[in-house]
Amino acid sequence: MQIKLQGKNIEITPAINDYVIKKVTNLGKFIKKNETKGGEAVVDFTISQVTNHHKNGDIFRAHCSINLHGDNFYSSVDREDIYQAITIVKENILNEMQKSKDHKQTLFKRGAASVKKMLKRLSDRNPFTAKY
Repeated sequence: MQIKLQGKNIEITPAINDYVIKKVTNLGKFIKKNETKGGEAVVDFTISQVTNHHKNGDIFRAHCSINLHGDNFYSSVDREDIYQAITIVKENILNEMQKSKDHKQTLFKRGAASVKKMLKRLSDRNPFTAKY
């Protein structure tokens, strides 16, 4: 897994760097499964300070995009606390990965059920060509 961390209009301190790496490595369960299929995961994490002139304090933006050999996952969040923004981005990416996994499993189960019906001669539909 390759992690690229950037800061725009903000200095990345070692504490922020450690926090981001800790949060990204929590996604390791999903990333390792996809890495074993082939390819390396590339994680681009960007933290930026939106502007310096807000009335109610600083606003921080956290972007994260993960590329897993063809599957792209992206999340972006604006918050007043930088650590809260990083945590929410991690949770959003995790939810997106889970949805993708569930979607693939659902499509597989639907296809398998269709093949089973075809083999039992309950349906004339061919699941490989989607024609009757």
